[in-house]
Amino acid sequence: MDLVPGVYQNHVKTESWRTVLTLAYQSLGVVYGDLSTSPLYVYRNTFAEDIEHSDGNEEIYGVLSFVFWTLTLVPLLKYVFIVLRADDNGEGGTFALYSLLCRHARVSSLPNCQLADEELSEYKKDSVGLAPKTGFGSSLKSTLEKHRVLQRFLLVLALVGACMVIGDGVLSPAISVFSAVSGLELSMSKEQHKYVELPVVCIILIGLFALQHYGTHRVGFLFAPIVLTWLLCISAIGIYNIYWWDPHVYRALSPHYMYHFLRKTEKEGWMSLGSILLCITGSEAMFADLGHFSQLSIKIAFTAVVYPSLILAYMGQAAYLSEHHDMENIGFYVSVPGKLRCPVLVIAVLVAVVGSQAIITGTFSIIKQCSALGCFPKVKIVHTSSKIHGQIYIPEINWILMLLCLAVTLGFRDTKGLGNASGLAVITVMLVTTCLMSLVIVLCWRCNIFFAICFVFFFGTIEALYFSASLIKFLEGAWVPIALSAIFMIAMHVWHYGTIKKYEFDVQNKVSINWLLSLGPSLGIVRVRGIGLIHTELVSGIPAIFSHFVTNLLAFHQVLIFLCIKYVPVPHVKPEERFLVGRVGPKECRLYRCIVRYGYRDIHKDDIDFENDLVCSIVEFIRFGSTGSNKTIEELGKDEDKMTVVGSCSTHANGIQICGDDVSNVEPVGSSELREINSSPVIKPQKRVRFIVPESPKIDASAGEELQELMEAREAGIAYILGHSYVKAKHGSSTFKKLVIDYGYEFLRRNSRASTYAFSLPHACTLEVGMVCQV
Repeated sequence: MDLVPGVYQNHVKTESWRTVLTLAYQSLGVVYGDLSTSPLYVYRNTFAEDIEHSDGNEEIYGVLSFVFWTLTLVPLLKYVFIVLRADDNGEGGTFALYSLLCRHARVSSLPNCQLADEELSEYKKDSVGLAPKTGFGSSLKSTLEKHRVLQRFLLVLALVGACMVIGDGVLSPAISVFSAVSGLELSMSKEQHKYVELPVVCIILIGLFALQHYGTHRVGFLFAPIVLTWLLCISAIGIYNIYWWDPHVYRALSPHYMYHFLRKTEKEGWMSLGSILLCITGSEAMFADLGHFSQLSIKIAFTAVVYPSLILAYMGQAAYLSEHHDMENIGFYVSVPGKLRCPVLVIAVLVAVVGSQAIITGTFSIIKQCSALGCFPKVKIVHTSSKIHGQIYIPEINWILMLLCLAVTLGFRDTKGLGNASGLAVITVMLVTTCLMSLVIVLCWRCNIFFAICFVFFFGTIEALYFSASLIKFLEGAWVPIALSAIFMIAMHVWHYGTIKKYEFDVQNKVSINWLLSLGPSLGIVRVRGIGLIHTELVSGIPAIFSHFVTNLLAFHQVLIFLCIKYVPVPHVKPEERFLVGRVGPKECRLYRCIVRYGYRDIHKDDIDFENDLVCSIVEFIRFGSTGSNKTIEELGKDEDKMTVVGSCSTHANGIQICGDDVSNVEPVGSSELREINSSPVIKPQKRVRFIVPESPKIDASAGEELQELMEAREAGIAYILGHSYVKAKHGSSTFKKLVIDYGYEFLRRNSRASTYAFSLPHACTLEVGMVCQV
């Protein structure tokens, strides 16, 4: 089943200015919540330990200058004007860049790629496949394609970025909520505040994660007004403080003050950069959430609203602090007029929740993408909205994030350590983006290597400076994202390695078509009513579980479909290109292969609608194969691997029609036949589905008979035959490989979602065939 694209999808990108402005307004609540909360803790963390605020104001003006130029160079110049252009068919983020590189240089880590995938319309956009214009680009492409080590390094780089995003999903909610609640300290004594602040933060975080399974589509319309109100509030307070305390604070925007700041503070000033970089926390969301909006809408929202509001807020805080030198607490709330602190506190808590919600949802999305690339164990994905694309919830990850978030909150008990940890995660993701972007400039945009070098040198130098300042605080909290990323990286690499080895085993042990034909026209066994659906990872050949199944049961269904659900390195696959259908063996055997292709951002639900689409695709394959029509299908491959592109039911205007009749008290079909093999997954569904095939004089008699048999089998029911493989290291393998496969991969497999849960298959219609894979 393909979910209906939501209100944020990119099909509206070419519409009127009214639509663009509406998207820009909506992006405030989805994209900029985390970035908008940064004024709550930047100055507080910067002046907490590393430097002191002196009467000369060199420190406060220097920090303001660093904040201004960091916001100008990184979010504005790098992301708004450069990185946003590197979209993957409208999608953004680390995996979008990796996907672009995989297609242009053919370095995909997916084992079951086919040449037919390169015929996808989104695969071929932007002149994919053309050689780079420069000689260096061509040699770089050939080098990446030849050396597996470089391909693995590229994958590791993308996974490092993904793991740091997951780490940020733990740290950002904690620091945002903690900083928002910190305003309570101005309305009570230190003793009271010590016992109130932490419980309030934990209660808000628990409530935030506990409500995730409801989704945000019911309250999402409130997000943009909350963030907009907050931005207008902090900008108004900033203007008030500038006017009232220091109208000449704008002079601090000069880079000259950065030089004076570093010259006076020396090592302490350099270390404070690890806190100053928190002003760009959430900037990566502009690129990561690109798929929900448009480039123009995100640019308008940032340049017209977010950027000026943040600059005014930071200038206002600096103006206030420039006239108040004897304050112990250099936080956001001290610069807020006394009568406004309570309402501002409420708005701050709300915007912190909105920003945290966006980060958590982004973490779910990145884990789904990792799972699609075979780099993360199977998890249960719940779609919280049938209308808005990308609204997902992963229960296991949600509770893990909640426990980790509470652990770091209770462990640090202040924003200083949380800031050190969050800063390293943020800057690492940006460094990964810079590295991948340099390759995109050469390989995908086919620009001169000079531009890539300038990009890496300019932005890489800035980010490396901040990275070094964050890394030096390893013992003060920066170890947390490193530890979290290391754990997730190990899990991802173990799962990916085990998955690749299992696929290689399946390829080496697949059954040849000659073995199938040697069984004779009737295949030498009993054929029972219904459709047998065999899930396999193979895109060609017959999986070993089929021979194992036939050898033990000596029977299978009258129609057998080898189903492969796979992901390709594009964000979305159009419904009209979803299915690849072909025959396995002679036409009389009624054996078919169906490959269902999804992009790494597509949503797949294995329900009754998907079953109907699957059967419809085979019906259309038979119909058009008989009539010889080539209007809606395209043949790829040759011999036994010949496959035909067939769209889903909704893409065929004159295709088969589906109608359903409610049926109650239905008995299993073919029970006597099924008792002979001691198993029957084939049970009639509660709703009988009937397929009406349009009449066509061009369909020959044999095709009509084949269609009739397929319809009868579908109405009898579908049985799901799943391979349950136990992966073991071969005898004589190294100790390290045994640890990885026998313990690491096996532990992840046992604690991940099994196929029956992952695909939401009915247990009564499911049969698992166990095998041991020696890899």
